[in-house]
Amino acid sequence: MEGALQAGCRFFAGYPITPATEISEILSVKLPQVDGTFIQMEDEIASLGAVVGASLAGVKSMTATSGPGFSLMQENLGFAIIAEVPCVIVNVMRGGPSTGLPTFPSQSDVMQTRWGTHGDHPAIVLSASTVRECYEMTIKSFNFSEKFRTPVVLLIDEVVAHMREKMVLSDGGEIEIFNRVKPTVPPEWYIPFEDTPSGIPAMANFGEGYRYHVTGLTHDIRGFPTSRSDEISPFIARLHRKISQHFSEIQMAEFFQTEDAEMTIVVYGCVARSAKRAVIEAREKGLKVGLLRLATIWPFMRSAVEKVLQTSKILLVPEMNMGQISREVKRVNRGIAKVYTLNKVDGTIITPDEILNRILEVF
Repeated sequence: MEGALQAGCRFFAGYPITPATEISEILSVKLPQVDGTFIQMEDEIASLGAVVGASLAGVKSMTATSGPGFSLMQENLGFAIIAEVPCVIVNVMRGGPSTGLPTFPSQSDVMQTRWGTHGDHPAIVLSASTVRECYEMTIKSFNFSEKFRTPVVLLIDEVVAHMREKMVLSDGGEIEIFNRVKPTVPPEWYIPFEDTPSGIPAMANFGEGYRYHVTGLTHDIRGFPTSRSDEISPFIARLHRKISQHFSEIQMAEFFQTEDAEMTIVVYGCVARSAKRAVIEAREKGLKVGLLRLATIWPFMRSAVEKVLQTSKILLVPEMNMGQISREVKRVNRGIAKVYTLNKVDGTIITPDEILNRILEVF
């Protein structure tokens, strides 16, 4: 919540859902204190719709939910993608399918954040493992959203969401805050969806004299629906290009003891904490084990996996699902190393001992 306020968030619309309700509760108190707006909506569909509307009016906006609510948001998520509307969605994962395990942790929404809404589109999804990272990644989520004119999902799990750790909040002076680029031309010259070298058009706020059309239909550079192939293809290509040509800025990972690692643990979220302890204990036993923690989930960190493959002949992917990121690791691996998994779906966290035992089994 503090990260959202620091980033400039001044609008939240959401619906209570375990285990993300505390985000709504706290922002319902804090947003009015900074002249922001909090609305409890009738459901998650309306929540993201309100967030999109507020963002179009120029207000940095967000919502927070968990699995079932995130499922309901998919249609409006697709709308925000094609209309290029900045917003942030926090998804605090719990066990599923359906209402599943409301009060237990999971990492089962990873693929949904990439492919949940239909169509061929890019996605930016970040992951946090600590309380400090929740703060920092929320700010980054808003920065990426505003810079690339796209929704950004911050994916955390119940363990991290309810964790308590000491940290010192910044006074804000050294934190980079990015605000959307506004047009510098008169309203009559403004082209709302024009192609640019960066792939990101300037965004005018509604109510400031710039009138333009916003639709969920595939549209031309002025925002009006089109069926012309010579307009459709460049538009979809630009949606992808505005993300792909900025991979180096978007993709973030932590490398721990990987320089000489013969085996690397690829991990994210709360399991990264257990994995780091397991790596330390494995090193104490003389095993050359390292850790690759993914802070960016999507676009997938191909370059980071390829880097650890330069030394590691074994990869282990522990995750609290039946194997979602491990599929991506295997795709990048292409048979170079042996890839093993450690999957747990009973609503409990993967412990350091479980990871260490799996290391000893496959090393």
